[in-house]
Amino acid sequence: MLLIPIPTGAARRAAEAQQYWNSPSSDQLLSNSHHRDSDFPEGVATWERIGRMHLDYFNEFARSNGTSTEPERVLEWGVGGGANAVAFAPTAKEFIAVEVSQESLQECGRQVREVCDTTYTPVLVGADSPEDAVAAVEGSIDLFICFYVMELLPSQDHGRRVLDVAARLLRPGGTAVIQIKYQTTSLRTRSRTWSYTRQIASMTSYQIDKFWTLAADAGFTPQWIKLVPKNELDERYAYFFLTRN
Repeated sequence: MLLIPIPTGAARRAAEAQQYWNSPSSDQLLSNSHHRDSDFPEGVATWERIGRMHLDYFNEFARSNGTSTEPERVLEWGVGGGANAVAFAPTAKEFIAVEVSQESLQECGRQVREVCDTTYTPVLVGADSPEDAVAAVEGSIDLFICFYVMELLPSQDHGRRVLDVAARLLRPGGTAVIQIKYQTTSLRTRSRTWSYTRQIASMTSYQIDKFWTLAADAGFTPQWIKLVPKNELDERYAYFFLTRN
């Protein structure tokens, strides 16, 4: 018998997402949140490489684009356990952490305090209310980063809303580095529309050209795309380097 998944609405998937990320800690949850003590290949060494790798990507772009490699106000959307925060926070004056999980906000804060005395500002938002961040963040930011998060969102529309929020928070000329999972000709790479908890890492994906257009429509000028077909964590990563109009 062929079992065909029954699609669910984006609002229901958002509710499932909120419930998942606010569940008591489990090995799977810690791994998906990229906490330091997650079950990574090579353990902490892998966790530490994540932030260094993404900082290297940003620095390469910044230098080629004439952008400062030490932005003063950095906001990360979906900080998880702080793997990126510990790399980006030390040269910033303020690191703003946005999350749907209070536990991850606390863990990220602990990790940042271990490496620097940069001001750490936690911002809790709902999985279905990314716009709450606009009121919570005072003033504009210089850099918006988002890694290993867009594929976890309940729908492509939620991704569009995060882009809109990023554009509203960034100062004109500010930079965003946003990673997505890209689609190929294979049907298995398309976005899912059912069972959030069983499809987490593959929930939402984009055609590269369509995400480029979404970013432009939100008020960005796409500058670079870096493709990573596979690394030690997963596959089909596309990094978009954007500047705010």
